[in-house]
Amino acid sequence: MPIDPIQNQIAIRRAVNHLCGQMGWAALNELILPDGRRADVMALRPDNGFVCIEIKSGPRDFLTDRKWTCYHDWCDQLFFAVDRTFPLSLLPEATGIMVADTDTIPDGLNVIAETAILRPSATTALPSARRRKLTWLFATQAAARLARLDDPAITAALRMAGRAE
Repeated sequence: MPIDPIQNQIAIRRAVNHLCGQMGWAALNELILPDGRRADVMALRPDNGFVCIEIKSGPRDFLTDRKWTCYHDWCDQLFFAVDRTFPLSLLPEATGIMVADTDTIPDGLNVIAETAILRPSATTALPSARRRKLTWLFATQAAARLARLDDPAITAALRMAGRAE
C-alpha cells in the first residue's frame, strides 16, 4: 500500500532531524529566510557552516516546487532528502542526497526511519555578512520557539495583543 505523501514527508523530516543530531548538527525546521521563503530544515554545523535540507515526498513534489533554487543563496551546502523509492536521477548533480528508509516503518509505531547521505553536496562558502544574518535568524527563531514552549500563556497573550492592533 502506498504511503500517504504527508506522512512520508513527516517520516523523512524526522529521519533527517535524527541524522543531523547524530552528525552534531543543530537542526531547525521551517526556518524563515530573509526572502520570506521557508527552508524545510536548516542545520548549523559545528564549523558554523549552514546546511539546507529540502524534503521531497515524491517526484511530483520535486517537479512542481522549484523554490529550492533560491536556497543556494542561504547555505554552504544544499541537500535533498527523499525516500528510497524516489528516482535519484531527477536531483541536480551539485546537490547532496539523503535517503530515508521510510517504507520499513510499521504502521502505528513511533519509530524513526534510518537515513544515509548517499551523495555529499558541493560546498560554497556563504559571504560573511550573509552568514552573520543567517546565524542571527537561526538563533532568534530557535529562541522564539523555545520561549513559546516554555510559556504558552505568554504566546496566547501576545497573539491576542497582536489582533487588537
